[in-house]
Amino acid sequence: MNIPNQHIDVPLLREKGVTLHIKREDTIHPLISGNKYRKLKYNLLEAQKLGQRTLLTFGGAFSNHIAAVACVGHEQGFHTIGVIRGDELAESWHDNPTLKLAHEHGMQFHFVSRSDYRLKNEPDFLHQLKDRFGNFYQVPEGGTNALAVQGCEEIVTEADTQFDIICCAVGTGGTVAGLINSAQPHQQVWGFPALKGDFLTEEISRWTTRENWRLVTDYHFGGYAKVDRELVDFINDFKQQTKIPLDPNYTGKLLFGIFDLVNQDVFPQNTKILAIHTGGLQGIQGMNLVLKKKNLPLLDV
Repeated sequence: MNIPNQHIDVPLLREKGVTLHIKREDTIHPLISGNKYRKLKYNLLEAQKLGQRTLLTFGGAFSNHIAAVACVGHEQGFHTIGVIRGDELAESWHDNPTLKLAHEHGMQFHFVSRSDYRLKNEPDFLHQLKDRFGNFYQVPEGGTNALAVQGCEEIVTEADTQFDIICCAVGTGGTVAGLINSAQPHQQVWGFPALKGDFLTEEISRWTTRENWRLVTDYHFGGYAKVDRELVDFINDFKQQTKIPLDPNYTGKLLFGIFDLVNQDVFPQNTKILAIHTGGLQGIQGMNLVLKKKNLPLLDV
């Protein structure tokens, strides 16, 4: 799979002598794109190997993962079940672009309270799901497991050895762990968490023993799905300049962070950066509903 690296040519980068390319993983598939495609690749093969034709997974109202599992199930003939955080959504999911998309691609929903959702890894809770739905292949929330990390190790290839730093947004840690494992000895991997909290270091360390990485924790904008006018303006300006759409939860925060660090002269001159576009563009519609309620500018679609 030949994924293009798009060179970003803007005045700030030229002024600072920093080279930036974006690996356009968002172009893999219109709906199953970026790291979601990578994470699901080997999980689907494992489900087929085990003879399972039902995929069950977990996610919130605007989850890229929920949308991707529904769409890949539709394409490859799996029945899909989404355990959705927030039982109040049972009455309003039709107004949610992500859940509506998942439903249109055949996903069956099981809405649970937030307190029950926290039990998603408990054996008793999983037994209840099996009693209700029968046997299924379980894909974890966000898609991260050993097979997902294996898939994400394929993002960076031998053609990318020219880069000094590989940058990636971080959610559950699986994607960045794959990048860490596949990076060349001279390369550093910088992860930009989209969530608040310091649990990610331990989580990433479950999937790698290498030390060629660091987390940049200053650009989460308050936590997952939190955005402000400054971030929206950046995403819209970036799209206008480069023709590249960014999602507000992950890649928008990633690129905002990279440009801010470039502006602060954190990167020496002649540094070559590769940023991974992890897709997630389906989330723009849902975020625009939130922005509209807050009377904030909307993201360009």
